[in-house]
Amino acid sequence: MSVSRWGTGLGATAVLVATGAWVMWPTGVDEHLWGQVRPVIEARLVADSKGSGYGKTQPALRAHWFCRARARDLDEHDGVVRAGVTTLCVEYGVRAGTLRECGGAAVPQVVRLRRATDADGGFHVVSREEPPDGEGNERWVEDHFGFLTEPGPADSVPSTDLETAARAHFGLPADAPVGDC
Repeated sequence: MSVSRWGTGLGATAVLVATGAWVMWPTGVDEHLWGQVRPVIEARLVADSKGSGYGKTQPALRAHWFCRARARDLDEHDGVVRAGVTTLCVEYGVRAGTLRECGGAAVPQVVRLRRATDADGGFHVVSREEPPDGEGNERWVEDHFGFLTEPGPADSVPSTDLETAARAHFGLPADAPVGDC
């Protein structure tokens, strides 16, 4: 086979690979839609976390859950939004002027929301799915996020945002230290 045919074959292969990557690559998230559904998702995460965690067993800590979500993919179709998100929920309490981290979890999830039919046009959560612990976790993430949109370390939600919110909630100074429960 001649060098020119090898070059043509390699060039064609490169074009096919680039086209496939372009088609499969995750698109940008609609920031306006994300701004509408994010508070609803985070409120649901907090509501679902209440009543769990070590802090609940220690009333003096006044423990409270704080949650954040980061969009991985977002799609609206026929009034239903599918949000693939990376979440972080942490339970914080307070003792002697120190913020106490009592527990938490970072989990990829798929949340489905429906646009309300009332005048405000807000959203409500219809379902929330997360991967199983242990066996089946990787497969669930791949099935629900796809190969190119699987959450990775760069997609994690920083705990500093939650610490800031917790300090404000408990009336602590911005530089209050964080310790374990």
